[in-house]
Amino acid sequence: MRVRISKVVALAAAIVLTGTVSAAGATAAAAGTHAAAKPTIVLVHGAFADSSSWSGVIERLQQRGYPVVAAANPLRGLSSDAAYVRTVINSVKGPIVLAGHSYGGAVMTNAAAGDPDVKALVYIAAFAPAKGESALELSNKFPGSTLGDTLAPVPLGDGSTDLFIRQDLFKQQFAADAPKQQAALMAVTQRPIRDAALSEGSGEPAWKTIPSWFLLAGADRNIPVQAQRWMADRAGSRATVEIRKASHAVGVSNPRPVADLIVRAATAR
Repeated sequence: MRVRISKVVALAAAIVLTGTVSAAGATAAAAGTHAAAKPTIVLVHGAFADSSSWSGVIERLQQRGYPVVAAANPLRGLSSDAAYVRTVINSVKGPIVLAGHSYGGAVMTNAAAGDPDVKALVYIAAFAPAKGESALELSNKFPGSTLGDTLAPVPLGDGSTDLFIRQDLFKQQFAADAPKQQAALMAVTQRPIRDAALSEGSGEPAWKTIPSWFLLAGADRNIPVQAQRWMADRAGSRATVEIRKASHAVGVSNPRPVADLIVRAATAR
């Protein structure tokens, strides 16, 4: 924990002069320590991505003094993914702000439910399901998603399938506004999602009890912006920011406004 130097000096002086620490002095020092603390930002990536997709956002959050943890979302099943992310959350001491992208929003919606340390949820072009809803259901609620036609399925041998976005279609589908070379790297390093994860219904949503903020990607071809806006309205979003020409990979192409919204949630009272 960080303690303001002025508080430490004042406390040390009291000890030297009196040999004791008054209750008021101890309280003041504790207050100074508490005021200096910042919540930890826990980032949850979505399908067809990995934690490196948050790199630009992480850099900007760290520049502002925030501790950051990027969870490696397994992408195997909604309930099991949420259980894993919950272990990440439980390893963090103090207040937490959760930010999720795409399917990562559905995962954090389940992982944060009932956790008093999670102070805010930030949805970045993300799913915010209600109980029983799946990501697949929400992506098809409004017209506009072209994801299905770009997928390359890989059977897993247990009756389920891993889903990739075809590399030759990745940029136009997922990261149209990202630099060409960066989108090409993302296409190669994408992590597949198991089909069952997209069709599994959500548990009780954390956004019913935890304040939420939403960033909408206006040119998203995975989750239509109309669906994003509808979920934000339903969740009672404290603030909704839309980047009109942003692709689904908005955290890659527009890391500054994404970081700005996360900081806005982290400093809200």
